[in-house]
Parts: sequence; C-alpha cells; structure tokens
Amino acid sequence: MMDGIPGVAHGGDLEAARQLFPKAPAPFLDLSTGINPHGYPVPPLGAEVFARLPEPAALARLEALAAERYGAPSAAHVVAAPGTQILLPLVAGLVPPGEARILGPTYAEHRRAAELAGHAVGEVGAVEGLEGAGLAVLVNPNNPDGRLVERRVLLDLTAGLLVVDEAFIEVMPPGASLAGAVGRGGLVVLRSFGKFHGLAGVRLGFALAEPKVVERLRARLGPWAVSGPAIAAGMKALGDTVWAEAMRGRLAAEAARLDALLGRHGLEVIGGTALFRLARGPEGVFAGLGRQGVLVRRFEGRPGLLRFGLPGDEPGWERLGRALDGCSAGRGG
Repeated sequence: MMDGIPGVAHGGDLEAARQLFPKAPAPFLDLSTGINPHGYPVPPLGAEVFARLPEPAALARLEALAAERYGAPSAAHVVAAPGTQILLPLVAGLVPPGEARILGPTYAEHRRAAELAGHAVGEVGAVEGLEGAGLAVLVNPNNPDGRLVERRVLLDLTAGLLVVDEAFIEVMPPGASLAGAVGRGGLVVLRSFGKFHGLAGVRLGFALAEPKVVERLRARLGPWAVSGPAIAAGMKALGDTVWAEAMRGRLAAEAARLDALLGRHGLEVIGGTALFRLARGPEGVFAGLGRQGVLVRRFEGRPGLLRFGLPGDEPGWERLGRALDGCSAGRGG
C-alpha cells in the first residue's frame, strides 16, 4: 500500500479505480495499460463468424499468416490461443515441475503461472541468472522498464526450456525477436496480438515453438479455442503490414511527446517502449492523478515508479497535462 491507498492488481481495472477514487470525474482517462490507443480499424464482420463454429481451415490460415508476420520458420511452428495469458501455465507445464527462474522485476503473471504448473519459482536480476534453470522466463522487451536483452545473448543461454514473452516486440527495432529461432527446440516465444493492434478485447495470441511442442499446446487448448470473430479480426490486422509500419512511426512520435510532457512536470522517464513509459516521481502523483480521473499504473513495493500509457486523442493529452499541472500545484511546484 502506498499513499494510504491499496493498489490495483493489473492495469485497465476501471471498477477498482472507481473504488479507489470515488469522487474522480468520469469517465477515467485510462493510461494504466500498454495497449495501443489507436486500435486497428477492423471492418464489419459477417454474421457467419458469430453463428458458426470456427473452421479448422480458417485457423490454419491465421497461423500461417502469423508465421509470416512474426518470422517463424513455418505455420507448423505456430499455435493460436485466446490470448497469451491462457498459454502461460500451459507453457510452464511443458517441462516437469522443478526450478523456474524469471528475469525480474516483470509481469507478475509469469510467476503465478509457473507456480500453478508446480515449479519452485525464483526471480533473478540479471539474464545470466537464468543459466541452467529447468524453466527460464523473461519478457523481452520487459514490462515495465522496456529492458531489451540482445538476441545473441538469449540464444547462448542453456536452460531446460526458455520462454520469451515478446508481447511488446512489435515496436522494437527489426531483428530483436527470437521467432525465427524456435525451430531449434528448447524455446517458446509468445506473441500478443491485442497490445500492438489495440484490440485487447479480441483475446488472441500465439505461441511459437518447434512443431512437436506446438502440437502439445494445441492438444491442451482443445478444439475451437479461438473464436470465429478473433480469427477474422486477426487475419485482417496481421495482413495489413502498411498499417503496422505507419503505426510504429506514430507510436514512437507519441512516446517522445509523452516523455517531454512528463519531464516538464518533474517526472524522470527511466524506461519503457513506444507503447508505455516508466517514470519516477513523488509518491503522491498516483493519487493526485487518480483524484482527477487519470489512471496510471503503479507497482507494489516500488514507490515512486509509475507507468504511463499513451493518450488516444488530443482531449486526452490535454486532460493529462491539466492533471499533471494539478499534481505540481499540489506539491508547490
């Protein structure tokens, strides 16, 4: 607990935010997630994708397109799932229960998933600490600080199973992903669809691995795991590389704008990606923003650290600026 206010377990929980700040003006400006505020414009979907069970052939086409987009060796190296979250305990269960090490601090669900799979979980502060683990897990780039471990360093690691969560890799420089290396075995790469495309509610994600591992995961997911609307939306968005390239440039420019805005209000940006920024400032900023209806992400046990997502429009930018002004005035700045 910080500022006398209990924390929110995950970003995007507006009901919990309303309980924390019942007098805040509505609606909240939600900057607590790393989801692209400029969602992919999915065209209207035909009624049949809602009325019929998903066709295996359609799912296979989606996985082939994902292999092409992400750089996996082939469609046989890709399995689609209803979001990467559901894959975490399934992937952790690919190796017998034993010692799992997670490069942290990072997304807390990886620890929970490994514990669900029966592992004894420890957190290490340097990538070298993953060496020799039965299950080694890292988020690359990391959430929330944006730390990026070089591809060659990860490929040199020895572990029973190396799991690399690339949820935010779409906004990183080309060549950072390990997707092309999954054919060598002992490696699972997780790719999120909803974060970069701004379509988190679709619930779509992918695991990239050698074919025998893909088939094990597919069997555990069972038939019809991915909905027809998710398959249709995924096909449209993953196939639109022109939109993706333009969006990378837009997000980079807006991240720089956010850095400048935070800096003018006395917050030090210490990391992040083009989808979110991690800043250090006085502990009272979280509560000060929340009372003004602006929700950001803070971290239990890490006082003063806040993660800011990007506002989605000019009114959002203006509202964030006014809220930061209010925090500064409250501090006598």
